Amino acid sequence: MDKRNVDVVVISDVHLGTYGCHAKELLKYLKSIKPKTLILNGDIIDIWQFSKSYWPESHMKVIRKLMKFVSEGVQVHYLTGNHDEMLRKFDGMEMGTFHLQNKLILELDGKKAWFFHGDVFDVTMQHSKWLAKLGAVGYDTLILINSFVNWVLTAFGREKMSFSKKIKAKFKDAVKFINSFEQTAAELAIEKGYQYVVCGHIHQAEQREIATEDGKVTYLNSGDWVESLTALEYQNKNWTVFKYEYQHFTKDELDEGILSDAEDLKSKLDINILLQNIKYEIAQ
Repeated sequence: MDKRNVDVVVISDVHLGTYGCHAKELLKYLKSIKPKTLILNGDIIDIWQFSKSYWPESHMKVIRKLMKFVSEGVQVHYLTGNHDEMLRKFDGMEMGTFHLQNKLILELDGKKAWFFHGDVFDVTMQHSKWLAKLGAVGYDTLILINSFVNWVLTAFGREKMSFSKKIKAKFKDAVKFINSFEQTAAELAIEKGYQYVVCGHIHQAEQREIATEDGKVTYLNSGDWVESLTALEYQNKNWTVFKYEYQHFTKDELDEGILSDAEDLKSKLDINILLQNIKYEIAQ
């Protein structure tokens, strides 16, 4: 597959280190693009649920691929989310083309874009963090059960189903929260004079124009790589929502042992050396 040139790519809510993460699919997507700027909009590594007992090779390959982008000169902005909030104290750290930030403002063809994860709008996160963490564990368990059910459905030639989407659709409070989240983000962006506001957090990809009495803004959400497998792409002055489709990635290079572009990333980029460099930068 030929690599696609993309000016800006935004991904969020990957949740590396959890059973629900679709690391193999994400790696295939990352290998199919050639971005100038890559924005990781929060919850890339799930530090809340991180466990040494579950860190598959496919999850490490995603990290290596992201670091390979850095080594190639791609501007990589890691914006912190609630599941990787412990990194927020390192806001402003830079190493080459890698930037660790809590929020980001970019000018895209004369228009200002405001990027941040979005958990600041989550009342549960602000006042009952223990409840949010408990919910995260429950969500990961639900995804694990859902994966097994979908395996059975596929074996019998049936269509896959999403437990969480059915739950969200059934409970009006979930729908109200999403609508309120989007409206609040839009109102703040309009107040600050931005033309785009780009979030993650709610695991629901979206692209739509929101108007208020004070103006209008394009609200965008990059979705997630747990269920929807989506990203945002900016090219030729336009935003699009990318949706991963299995039929478009038929060649499984991961199973063939090819890490990326037929290169051995372990010899090209030692992850231990990288971590040592990060610790050195933090100590300065």
